[in-house]
Amino acid sequence: MAKVVIIGAGGVGQVVAHKCAQVPEVFQEITLASRTVSKCEAIAEDVRRRQGRSLKTATVDADQVPQLVSLLEKEKPDLVINVALPYQDLTIMEACLKTGVHYLDTANYEPRDTARFEYSWQWEYRQRFQEAGLMALLGSGFDPGVTNVFTAWIARHALDELQTLDIVDVNGGDHGKAFATNFNPEINIREVTAPCRHWEEGAFRETPAMSSSTRFACPEGVGMYQIYRMYHEELESLALNFPTLKKAQFWMSFSENYLTHLRVLQNVGMTRIDPVKYQGQEIVPLQFLKAVLPEPSSLGEDTRGKTCIGVIAQGIRQGNPHSVYLYNICDHQEAFLEVGSQAISYTTGVPAMIGAKMMLQGHWMKPGVWNMEDFNPDPFMDDLNRYGLPWTLQDPAQVTIPQADPAPESR
Repeated sequence: MAKVVIIGAGGVGQVVAHKCAQVPEVFQEITLASRTVSKCEAIAEDVRRRQGRSLKTATVDADQVPQLVSLLEKEKPDLVINVALPYQDLTIMEACLKTGVHYLDTANYEPRDTARFEYSWQWEYRQRFQEAGLMALLGSGFDPGVTNVFTAWIARHALDELQTLDIVDVNGGDHGKAFATNFNPEINIREVTAPCRHWEEGAFRETPAMSSSTRFACPEGVGMYQIYRMYHEELESLALNFPTLKKAQFWMSFSENYLTHLRVLQNVGMTRIDPVKYQGQEIVPLQFLKAVLPEPSSLGEDTRGKTCIGVIAQGIRQGNPHSVYLYNICDHQEAFLEVGSQAISYTTGVPAMIGAKMMLQGHWMKPGVWNMEDFNPDPFMDDLNRYGLPWTLQDPAQVTIPQADPAPESR
């Protein structure tokens, strides 16, 4: 049994706290820390009520390495589960190195002043973690995370040669709000408005944001949705770790209502991430927008519908072309009834708990900085079925493979 510190008390932090509390044979002691301790206390009370377990709470500014070090020296955890903002990945990694604690996150580091989604900063920590005998697991959410594990499982069990990959993320939920994001608004909007990059013939190709879309029919009655090609960080590690890939793309669904609001916000400058002067003070428009939008963790009670996230892979099996589709469907209301959060937070928080469990039980444990596909996917896949995210394999794939509209490459 082990002790963990969870840093971050948003919607995902709430799910991680609940799911860790459900596995006392692994997570003996749990501390939930955030800049706003009242959020931690509210989650701890909900965990006590639903799961019958007590959590410790703490205050910490995850931007400050000394505060993080003090917290970890006091709590002496085996592992930090980082579900704070991606801006804070490096400070938390530094604190883990200084205190001899293993590390896990759900999203790659990105600087505050530039919307750059890449692993380079965290991969630079590999030697330091190896020399310290510590492990850092990157991107243990759903996408990235489960999608990486799905890809590794397909390469191990379903295809002899993996040639193309389409990751499709559909949120068929409706929260009834005029405009809201299902996870941190600042991160969500930065992702959506960034230029699209996909992997093709040995290089990343860049196209304008949201310039390619198609219709996609989700299985099991989830419905038909418009999906848009965009860049997502798992493409970077998957393209590196599966050299037979000729093409890899990421697709996400957006409603016309969402896109209309987003275009207006862009046109009036509210999605800018550079500071502007207002009444003698500097503010970042996107951060102000985040403050006035609904808190994602508040959407769970009113959200109806399902998510459908999966991997469509094409390649060679026994000398012949073959395709498979591996996916999960998650119901927003079922997630809310279990842990008080909507399915977007649930599908990120459950894999964070499972990744931590893989490390603490020794299934995935070796010094260094690693991505999800660097390990045997089988025990993780077993736990997805066990802890609330069951998967389905279509073999052969029974969906239409997404095809991008022709769009001029900008680089």
